[in-house]
This record gives sequence, structure tokens and C-alpha cells, in this order.
Amino acid sequence: MIFILQLQLHLILGKREYSVRREALNEKHIQQVLEIEKQAQELHDAAVKEAQQLPILAEQESEALIEKAKAEAQQQAREMVSQVKADEESARILSEVEEKNKKFEALAQGNSDRAVNYVLERVIGRA
Repeated sequence: MIFILQLQLHLILGKREYSVRREALNEKHIQQVLEIEKQAQELHDAAVKEAQQLPILAEQESEALIEKAKAEAQQQAREMVSQVKADEESARILSEVEEKNKKFEALAQGNSDRAVNYVLERVIGRA
């Protein structure tokens, strides 16, 4: 009978050892699952934060592109105004030169007429 009691006690203690080992394994698995869940939550939180930043970053980038385009357009406008001013100045100078040419041509024509008359008077006056 003592043997049976010892055997039963051994079985009970063996079951208890098995139960303790099983609980330790379960605890280990629970800790692993908790760690995995923690990592998953951290990844999720980071993804949410990044997703929240995307519209802000997109707006900042679009504002930068708009500013760049505006600066380039202003530079092109300045260059065009400078070119127009240069063209206007060239046209003004050309107009002045043409006006002076007309005056010189008129003077030359007048001088030519006077020279012909002078030559004719000299030739007729001598003849």
C-alpha cells in the first residue's frame, strides 16, 4: 500500500512538474506573443505617424515648387522686359539715325543743287 501511495505521489508530483514546465513554456510563449504585439503596435504607430506627415510634406513640397516656378517666371519676365527695353532703345536709336540721314540727304541735295548752280554760273559767266 505504501508502494501505491508512493506511486500515486510520484504521479502527482510528475504531473505537477509537467504542469510547471508547461506553465513556464506557456509563459514564454505569452511573452513572445506580447513582444510581437508590441513590435506590431510600434510599426503601426510609426506608419500612422508617417501617414499623417504625408499631406504636410506634400503641401510643403508643392509650396516650394510654386515658389520656384514663381521665381523663374519673375526672372523670365525681367529678362523679357530688359529685351523689350533694349529693342525699344534700338528702335529709338535707329529712328534718330534715320532722321539724321534724311536731314543729311536733304542738306546734301541742297548742297548738290547749289554746287550745280555755282558750276553753271561759273561756266556761263565765263563763257
